[in-house]
Order: sequence, then C-alpha cells, then structure tokens
Amino acid sequence: MKLALERLSLRHPAARGAPALDLDALQLASGEQLAIVGPSGAGKTTLLHALACALRPRSGRLLLDGADPWALSARELRRLRAELFLAPHIPPLPPRQRVVTAVLAGRLPRMGLWQSLRSLFYPVGIADADAALERFDLADKLFARVDRLSGGERQRVGLARALVARPRLLLVDEPLSALDPARARQAMQALTESARQQGATLVCTMHDVPMALAHFPRVLGLQGGALAFDLPVGEVTPERLQALYARHPEELAGLPAARDEPPAPVGAARMHCR
Repeated sequence: MKLALERLSLRHPAARGAPALDLDALQLASGEQLAIVGPSGAGKTTLLHALACALRPRSGRLLLDGADPWALSARELRRLRAELFLAPHIPPLPPRQRVVTAVLAGRLPRMGLWQSLRSLFYPVGIADADAALERFDLADKLFARVDRLSGGERQRVGLARALVARPRLLLVDEPLSALDPARARQAMQALTESARQQGATLVCTMHDVPMALAHFPRVLGLQGGALAFDLPVGEVTPERLQALYARHPEELAGLPAARDEPPAPVGAARMHCR
C-alpha cells in the first residue's frame, strides 16, 4: 500500500495548544520500509495513529493508495482499516487467552461476525500461528496462556500476530523495548523479512537508533512534531542524530559519536519540516 501526507496537521485529543504533528509532505511507495526515530514526545506514535486512520487530521490530507480515508463512507473506511495493522507498544493480549488465539486474532478484522466468534473457541489456522511464532523462537508457547509469558515473550507474540494479519500496511510502535539485544535483532530480522515477503509497506517507530540504522533502508527523524530529516540510511550521519536528540541527552546512549567537522545542512534532506 502506498501512502502520502500533504501538509498534515493534527494533535492527540488529550493534547492542548500546538499541534502534536505538523508535516509538509511524506510519501512511501508500496512495499517500502521506513523507521521513524526521534526523542520522546516528538510525535512518533501520533504519526502511526494518523497512518492507521485512528486520528483525523485537523488540516491537510492523508492518502492511502490515492484515497482520502476520511472522505470514505463508514463501510468503506472499515474495509480499508482491515488492510492495515497497528501493533502498539504494549500488545493488548487478554491474560487468560491462549497464545494461539491471541496470534490468530490478527485476522479478526478480515472475518465476518460469525467467523470471529467461532475462532475464539475453535481457532482456524493453527499452522500459520505456529509458523509465525517460530520466527520469533516462540513455537513452544503455542498453547500457553498469555499470563504465563514474560514481558518480552508477550511483545514477540504481538509481533507474531502482526505477521498472521498479513496487512498491506504494517505500523509497529517501539517493538523492541522489552527484548534483550539478541532477541531484538532476531525480532527485527523476522519483522522486516516477513513484510518484504508479504509485499507489505512497513513503518516502525524505533527507540533503538542503531537497530533502526541496521535494519531499515530509509529513516525519518521527528523533532517537536516536525520533520527534521527524511533520508536513505547511508545519509543519516552521527551529526544529524546528535542534533535530533540534542535536547534529550538521556536518550543519546548507543548513538554513533559525532565527528569533529560540522554537520551537513538540513537542506540536504529529501523532505523538510515547515
């Protein structure tokens, strides 16, 4: 699924004052993979919610495959949302549910009411759930209860659910927060490879900047709700990253060190903030 933002401005319903997000332009081709980085409060999660058609813009437009979701009928919007999948930072997994059911719940938006109810008691597609869990080294947890899992295991179950959903647009919010470095690398490889195999467009917010640089061909930097840079990964210099996180030094751990020479001008970025 291809997407485009045109002079988009929005804010979270609980926020007051200035918009939480104010972007001039952003375009992604179908099947492209993009990491979004930036300090806390930069608007990364808000942007994901906008792309998921969960937040309506105050002004400007969001286009998915050339169509404005907010100009569609309620039925057409539900049909469009079934093609999207938003994997939140903390996956909503009922504690007493079996892992197999939690994973296969990713398919519910594409099911009718009767199929959805039946699947809660008689899961269909167990082999698919098992294959998705295997990619995150969780095949042995297929029939375990969710409340018996660790925080990292729950996070990986949420990612397995995203793979089973087979969306055309996959939006993932901070997928590595509960994972150790080895599990994080495994999870990112599984996520990016699966999206590529399925032909899905992938947009992922990342707190771990080195991991984003290692796994994504394109990186977008947000700062104060505005676009700081949008560049191929090879052009994301240590200087740009240091400038992006300058007001949040506590989040600089793990970032590449800046060189002595001055940073490249912001004008070199492919797109600009207003």
